[in-house]
Amino acid sequence: MSPRLSGALVALLCVSYASTAPARAADADWGAAKCGAEPAAPALRVGNVTQYNESVDRVTAYEKQARTYNACVVAAANRAETAISDDARARIAEVHKGSTAVQSRIAANFQKLSGVLATAGKHFAAK
Repeated sequence: MSPRLSGALVALLCVSYASTAPARAADADWGAAKCGAEPAAPALRVGNVTQYNESVDRVTAYEKQARTYNACVVAAANRAETAISDDARARIAEVHKGSTAVQSRIAANFQKLSGVLATAGKHFAAK
């Protein structure tokens, strides 16, 4: 029986997938509960060709599970990030609205005060 996939190719596939995958949900406080449990990497036995081929099959199965899980996590993260952004945008709009109202009141106060002082100054200048 001959090996189906070279060890170097398996290593390359694993390294290339790991370098493009986002951080695992377990590494952060956030989690994607609806995605289920993160699939565990399989144990490999490569002492002979039969074990090697079985290991290749386990890695292939793991890759399918991991890609599915990762896609679910990415989608859940995008939904969560969008919700956070939408909430932040709404809160920022409220802060801006309040700030603008204060600025308008202060501007109106200065306009009123300046008008009173200008009128009084003209009155006293005439005397």
